Amino acid sequence: MDNYEYTELLKDITVKMGNIGGVVEPEKIKTRLKQIEELENNQEFWNDASYAAKIQKEKTQIQRKLDKYNLANDSVTDAVELYEMAKEESDEESIQSLYDDAPALENQIRSMEIEVLLSGDSDSNNAILSIHPGAGGTESQDWAEMLLRMYKKWAEKRDFSVEVLDYQAGEEAGIKDVSIIVKGENAYGYLKVENGIHRLVRISPFDSNAKRHTSFSSVMVSPEIDDNINIVIEDKDIRVDTYRASGAGGQHVNKTESAIRLTHIETGVVVQCQNDRSQHKNKATAMKMLKSRLYELELEAQKAKEDGIAKSDIGWGHQIRSYVMQPYQQVKDTRSNEAYSNISGILDGDIDAMIEGVLISMNRG
Repeated sequence: MDNYEYTELLKDITVKMGNIGGVVEPEKIKTRLKQIEELENNQEFWNDASYAAKIQKEKTQIQRKLDKYNLANDSVTDAVELYEMAKEESDEESIQSLYDDAPALENQIRSMEIEVLLSGDSDSNNAILSIHPGAGGTESQDWAEMLLRMYKKWAEKRDFSVEVLDYQAGEEAGIKDVSIIVKGENAYGYLKVENGIHRLVRISPFDSNAKRHTSFSSVMVSPEIDDNINIVIEDKDIRVDTYRASGAGGQHVNKTESAIRLTHIETGVVVQCQNDRSQHKNKATAMKMLKSRLYELELEAQKAKEDGIAKSDIGWGHQIRSYVMQPYQQVKDTRSNEAYSNISGILDGDIDAMIEGVLISMNRG
C-alpha cells in the first residue's frame, strides 16, 4: 500500500462513518439513555417487572450500539490525525504501522456497517430455525444434518446458545426434520438471510457406484417473538394432531401420543414438536413456533407490498445457495452472486462472510 492508496482508503471509510452516523444517530441514543436513567431513578418504574425488563433490554442494545459506534469513529479519527502528523514529520515507521493496521480498520468499519443493517424491528431477536430435507431419502436427510451442524458451529463461534425444539432422526442417517432456537445478539438479523432452498452437489457416500448426487434442503427462519408482539391464534384457526413420538427404539419409544402437530388452516403453515414427554409442553412449544412463523410471514408480506411483489411470490421455495463439492469446490449465493472456495470451512460454520455479503447486496438492491 502506498500513500495514494491509504489516502483513498481514509476518504472512503470517513464517508462510510458519516453515513453510519446518520443511521445510528448517536446524539439521539445519548438522549434516550438519559431518559432511561431518569426512569430507573423512579421506584415505581421497578414495580412493573415486565416493562422494566423491556426497557433494560433496550438500554443494553442501544448502549452496545453507541459503544461500538464510538469505538469505530474514534479509530477512524485517530487514523486520519496520525497519518497527517506522520506525513508532516516524515515518520516512515508510523506510516508503515498505519498501513499494517489498515485491514483491521476496514474490518471494523464493515462490522459497523452490518450493525446498521441489522436495525429492523425483529433483527435483535433470537431465531427459530427449521430444516426440512427435500425428496431423495437418506441423501437429502444427510444434507439436512450437515446444514444443522453448520449452523450449530456458527452459533458456537459467536458464543450463541442453541436449544433443540424438535428433532426427528432419519431411519438410516441424517434427519427427517429439525427445529432449533438460536439465542444471541442479532441472531435473527443474521440468520434471516438463510431462508430458502440450499442445494448440495457431491459424490454420495451412500452410493456404491460413487456417482454424483444433487440434494436439496429447505431452511426456514423466524424471529422468536416476545410478549410485546400480539399474535392471536384461536382454536378454530388450527388443526391439532397428536401422534406417538419416534425414537431410537426399545425403551426410548414414547408409549403415549405426546407429539404434537399444529396446522394453521388459513396459511397451511405446519409445525410440530415431540421433544418432551409431556403433550402439554410439546403443544406450548409448537404454538410458540407457529406464532413466530406467522409473524415472519406477515413481515415478508409487508416487505413484498412495499417492494411491489405479488403475494404469491412470498415464501421459502426459492433456491438461495449452491454447495458444490465435486467436480470442483465452490459455494455460491444467488443473491450476492459471490462465490467462495472454502467449502470445508463454510460447512464448519464459517458463514459470516456469506451472510454479510447477502445483507449488503440486499441493502444495495
